[in-house]
Amino acid sequence: MKMTIKRSILVAAVALGFAAPAFAAGPAIEYQAQNWSFNGPFGTFDRGELQRGYQVYKEVCAACHSMKYVAFRNLRDIGFTEAEVKALAATFQVVDGPDDSGEMFERPALPSDKFPSPFPNEKAARSANGGAYPVDLSLVAKARVGGPDYLYALLTGYKEPPADFTVGEGLHYNEAFPGHQIAMPQPLNADQVTYADGKPATVEQMARDVSAFLMWAAEPKLEDRKRMGLKVMIFLIIMTGLFFAAKKRIWRDVH
Repeated sequence: MKMTIKRSILVAAVALGFAAPAFAAGPAIEYQAQNWSFNGPFGTFDRGELQRGYQVYKEVCAACHSMKYVAFRNLRDIGFTEAEVKALAATFQVVDGPDDSGEMFERPALPSDKFPSPFPNEKAARSANGGAYPVDLSLVAKARVGGPDYLYALLTGYKEPPADFTVGEGLHYNEAFPGHQIAMPQPLNADQVTYADGKPATVEQMARDVSAFLMWAAEPKLEDRKRMGLKVMIFLIIMTGLFFAAKKRIWRDVH
């Protein structure tokens, strides 16, 4: 029994020893906290911000990045009407089938369809992006340390490299990316989109909007969760008061 325990400890120690360099690959980067509307226990999503963020995703990000866990009908949750969702979905083509002859075919997307991938498979995606595989954006805001703060910092972090910094071939300098070298070229440029609400399309504004949109995509029930949490806290406060009053009543004659 003792030998088994010692062997388990040894295996764990060896595993941690090999894993340590992965965590020590570079200094941790602190991302400046942004003042998001959905921060805090009572925070909610800004629908206008989310709609602008969807526009940035569609016109810029969707050329390379998929969002395979989001359906067009989910866009109703960010303020689009049923008719608008149908129109937005119809601007995309999805593969369907087989038809009566056994062939696959393309058709305009329906609200029930998920956002289509810009590439048919991973190899095609890597071939079109110099060997890099564009990450799916459905859950990226929750999968990355820093969440939307990281996404905003990344999208606004493309700078000229310092004089003593050598950027590898096919890579780009980004002060927010670990190691400061990223395969993705700068995706956002001023006035790259034209917002329907007239908002100036600065790099910072587009980065903020699409980061908020990706946060919603990763946690669409955030507002429901916060509302439920508030109800639970109110319930617990009331029950605590009732239990305290009951305790006082039951033990009032005991001295």
